[in-house]
Amino acid sequence: MVKISEFQIKDVVNVSDGKRLGNIGDIEINLTTGKIEAVVITGSGRVLGFFGKDEDIVIPWRNIIKVGQDVILVRYKGIEEKIAEETEV
Repeated sequence: MVKISEFQIKDVVNVSDGKRLGNIGDIEINLTTGKIEAVVITGSGRVLGFFGKDEDIVIPWRNIIKVGQDVILVRYKGIEEKIAEETEV
C-alpha cells in the first residue's frame, strides 16, 4: 500500500520520451467506486516577470505503467505530439 504523501514525492516520467513531467499535486477519485481515476501534475509557477501558471497535466490512471520506489512511469502525449499526429494523418 502507498500513502498519498509518498505518492506525491515521486517523480513522474513519460516513457515515450523519458522526460520528467513533475510531481503529483492532486488525485482525482471516483467517489462512487473509491478508485483513483487520474493523477494531476500541477503546472509550475512562472518566474522572471512572466505571471501565471503552466497548465496542469491530467494523466488517467490507465496510463500509469509502473509505480516504482522513486518514480512513476506514465504514458503521456503532450499537446505538441497530439498536433503532430493529427497533421500526419
